[in-house]
Amino acid sequence: MSTTHLVDVSALWVRFGSVDAVRGIDLRVAAGGSTALLGRNGAGKSTTMRVLAGVVPPTAGIVEVAGHDIRAKPLRAKQVTGYCPDVGGLVPRATPWEHLQLAARLRRMRPGWEERAREMLERFELGAAAHRVTAAFSHGMGRRMSVVLAAFHEPEVLLLDEPFDGVDPLGVEATMEVIADARARGAAVLVSTHLRELAVQACEHAVVLRGGSAVAAVPAHEMEGEEGAGAYRALLD
Repeated sequence: MSTTHLVDVSALWVRFGSVDAVRGIDLRVAAGGSTALLGRNGAGKSTTMRVLAGVVPPTAGIVEVAGHDIRAKPLRAKQVTGYCPDVGGLVPRATPWEHLQLAARLRRMRPGWEERAREMLERFELGAAAHRVTAAFSHGMGRRMSVVLAAFHEPEVLLLDEPFDGVDPLGVEATMEVIADARARGAAVLVSTHLRELAVQACEHAVVLRGGSAVAAVPAHEMEGEEGAGAYRALLD
């Protein structure tokens, strides 16, 4: 039986001026699968995520999201994707509820979306802040709200860029639940993080990036514990 890859990247190259941020990356995530992008800052993780989200155009290579070529059908690709950027993504003067209202309208979600919105806010302990402007949010609250917005419409492809950064244990647990829920309904999940231990918990596969290139693609459990930590450090050196 053939495997359906909802994320299918071949020989991705991204150049900014004279700088090659991503150099020939191959990446595939199956329906119901989860993959972590690991590496230091500047390794190319966020740039790869931005290409998949349709924020940054690829310089070369083939990038397909749920069967849609990111160049030929960027709108269709964006419609099936949920994206939590590594920074920003929130309107400072808008409340979480206003963000979700706008998302429901733009995504043309069916009537009754309010129940899911309330459930998501409560899951991430943002219910009490539903009508506060996000400008007053802490970094961790902003991260949690970005994950809520990414997962709200139950996309086919869920892209979470540094979702655990500055997030407390309850927020980490809620994000893990979102990843598990997405996989259970057949979505593909890609998580970018520098936190190896959380990546191992969240994902079944891991791709290690260094200097814009993929230096390893392994089952996530190979990155567990002290032995995994040593193997990871060796890949980064």
